[in-house]
Amino acid sequence: MVDWIEVSPLGDLLVRAAHRSPEQVALAFPDRRCTYADLLRGAEHVARGLHSLGVRPGEHVGLLMPSCVEYVEAVFGAALLGAVVVPLNARYKLAEFGYVVEHADLVTILTTDLVEDHVDFTAVLHESLPGLDSAGDPRALRLAIAPRLRSAVMLGGEDKRGFLGRHEFDELAADADPGTVAARRAHVRVRDLAMILYTSGTTSNPKGCMLSHEAISRGPVSRARERVPSGETPVYWSAGPLFHIASLQLLIASIGLGGTYLADTHFDAGRALDMMKREGVTSAWPWFPAVMQALLADPACDGPALDSLRSIMLIGSPALLDQVQKAFPQANHINACGMTETAGAYAISTAADTAEERAATGGTVVAGLEVRIVDPDTGLDLPDGSVGEILVRGYSVLEGYYRDPEKTAAAIDSEGWFHTSDLYSRRPSGHLTFHGRAKDMLKVGGENVAAIEVESFLCRHPAVKLAEVVGAPDPRLDEVPVAFVELKEGHALDPDDLITFCRGKIASFKVPRAIYFMTNADWPMSATKVDKTALRKRLNARVGESR
Repeated sequence: MVDWIEVSPLGDLLVRAAHRSPEQVALAFPDRRCTYADLLRGAEHVARGLHSLGVRPGEHVGLLMPSCVEYVEAVFGAALLGAVVVPLNARYKLAEFGYVVEHADLVTILTTDLVEDHVDFTAVLHESLPGLDSAGDPRALRLAIAPRLRSAVMLGGEDKRGFLGRHEFDELAADADPGTVAARRAHVRVRDLAMILYTSGTTSNPKGCMLSHEAISRGPVSRARERVPSGETPVYWSAGPLFHIASLQLLIASIGLGGTYLADTHFDAGRALDMMKREGVTSAWPWFPAVMQALLADPACDGPALDSLRSIMLIGSPALLDQVQKAFPQANHINACGMTETAGAYAISTAADTAEERAATGGTVVAGLEVRIVDPDTGLDLPDGSVGEILVRGYSVLEGYYRDPEKTAAAIDSEGWFHTSDLYSRRPSGHLTFHGRAKDMLKVGGENVAAIEVESFLCRHPAVKLAEVVGAPDPRLDEVPVAFVELKEGHALDPDDLITFCRGKIASFKVPRAIYFMTNADWPMSATKVDKTALRKRLNARVGESR
């Protein structure tokens, strides 16, 4: 049990770790390692360069990069300066980039050309920001689409039209007063705005979640401290990109504990497993079934060779969790509930939880936060066991949606409760179980059907790798469930096989009326999950073609 609460601005986490353990490896990539001393020097260098570009406390700095050392230096460099970090989702489309750059009031963008074989960030920015490729001075931009944007920096790379090259940026940083960063850092408060993280925007323009330094740093560090034995240096691995809260919170936890964070510019199962073995991973966070399945299927997957592994964070079906537990019997399974608006997890499994509680629930509420489960229509509290909307209140809840007072007022009530639109139930023990998004609740002939319930049942079939259920319009029943399904490699099924599998085992109104098979490349994705809005559009197109 942790007997005290530590809260500090984001930048101070790195400063403390670098002073305590300067030679400890802070970041490890397949082909690069970085100590805390190196990381702090790099972050201070970025901060000085930003200051020379005219970036001041409270101004917004956009980051468009893959997970890499430069990305982490930029996050903490901006934080040391008191600027607000705005991670840009690398999977955004052109219109979304243009919208976020303008809406977030970015004054500068830091990017790289180091991994153009995966995403050409220069081309993306040129296309989404008209006029950038013809700008005369990248330190004095004047773009109609983003009037507040003053500069764009190629933090990795040189000689790109409209961008300040790394060499020029380094010269600016070298000319800055070294004491400037320390002076700016001393003024940063824990309730100041640290980040604006934009949600995926699958149903409308992305929304900017304003998160304070306390929100972004207190929870990840305190949760991690409770799990790490005294004297142990944790080694974390995460598959997700650092522009997403899932992996970002783990990076912050690692920095706060002086641990080592393992990552890559993109997920490759073999590279990930080799790195985990080499670095002695203690906690792996694959997050989602597709990543875990790829790890298990890779020839390099060897449970005994990963004997340092003590925990695995994974959301998945009971069958997958059982497979993972057999492959890594020494590792405890972790489950959690969280979202961008709560700066990550607001509930998580504890060491005392049973295997069943870890598999079937997202754990219990973390210290310092409160939850309620209410009837979505009346707002009244529901008894344990009932499914309703979960509300969250506490230090990690967003300050609001940037430049969107209407959405803020709709989401955060007068008593400070954040209305998540997520459906949960609560056991008498306090354990929370996710039942899907409110918009993923189908209404079939007057009956409520949670899409996640049908998806979970379909995944019990030994041939099913992934299932996503959406509602199809129906003249008699209003809507009926339809499933998009990806099969495991080497398996073949007819749609009728899966429909027959469901009949008699789940209620008839929950049985999918149609099955559409997908390949891994077919799925439309948002930041970390399948984009169901896009699936509904595909479904409507199919229905239209069949008429």
